[in-house]
Amino acid sequence: MNIDALNAVARAIVAQPKGILAADESGPTIKKRFDAIGLASTEENRRRYREILFSTEGVEQYLGGVILYEETLRQSSRDGIPFAELLARRGIVPGIKVDKGAKPLALHPGEKITEGLDGLRERLAEYQQMGAKFAKWRAVIEIDARDIPTRSGIRANVHALARYAALCQELGIVPIVEPEVLMDGAHDLARCEEVTARVLHAVFDELDAQHVAFEGMLLKPNMVISGMKCPQQASVQQVAEATQRCLRHYVPAAVPGIVFLSGGQSAEDATDHLNAMNRMGPQPWQVSFSYGRALQAPVLAAWQGQESQASKAQQAFLLRCRLNGLAREGKYERSMEKHAG
Repeated sequence: MNIDALNAVARAIVAQPKGILAADESGPTIKKRFDAIGLASTEENRRRYREILFSTEGVEQYLGGVILYEETLRQSSRDGIPFAELLARRGIVPGIKVDKGAKPLALHPGEKITEGLDGLRERLAEYQQMGAKFAKWRAVIEIDARDIPTRSGIRANVHALARYAALCQELGIVPIVEPEVLMDGAHDLARCEEVTARVLHAVFDELDAQHVAFEGMLLKPNMVISGMKCPQQASVQQVAEATQRCLRHYVPAAVPGIVFLSGGQSAEDATDHLNAMNRMGPQPWQVSFSYGRALQAPVLAAWQGQESQASKAQQAFLLRCRLNGLAREGKYERSMEKHAG
């Protein structure tokens, strides 16, 4: 394992003002998004949509990496250039989602475990040959009443995350470790912070036990935020303070960057929260983004599956990337959203 090489890739991905586009939606997820604009989820439509994103002029200023789905990694542009190569030519690091999704955890009602470790070493080697330089694995932690998540449910998920990360680093691939505490419930900000703290503590204990080099990885956590069904939603500043407080307690300074997931937030809220954290001053790590829906929702709304709207969709994408680039430096203002239309 070459820690310096891993560290160089990780730092390139989160170099200011850059972040990550999460374009790794599974088949069912991308179908839901296409259904919303009345577009059939065919392989060609998925390929064309990703091409619109990846070929947008100027996004290389704001994107250090793109997470691809396996199908997308195997696809090419209209000119026959593999997407991984297309991104690399623009200075954007190509990555790959490698987990096989979350399934019910046996004997743990209400909890899930992410699968995909079987055969992972061989798959990673193949993806590396195809140009992937980093990978992503998502663990799903739900909050339900006071007894979920359980200690054993958390342990099962962080063990899988750590084994995945170790396999990545063994092959010279930077792992993005994603323990997502879902925001779907009715829990308040304090409950989210409590669970997120437990999860992060367990994650780094297990990563250390599996000999994962913190310098050669990135963390993709949730923000500490009120559940969507909570009657009292925390303010932007409360979210920023709670999130940074939690991260400073449990995330080692050796980690090059934290790339937040948007977790179902609106595009504007995700940018606002990121901005507030970066306005709090220098942190031990780069504080960045790894957004899927929060970068793509305006693009789909503009595109509507119409080739004549491709340029408009790219303009919407570039604007969303630029606004998050500004948030990386604490220079975003909510009033800037007026220009998004």
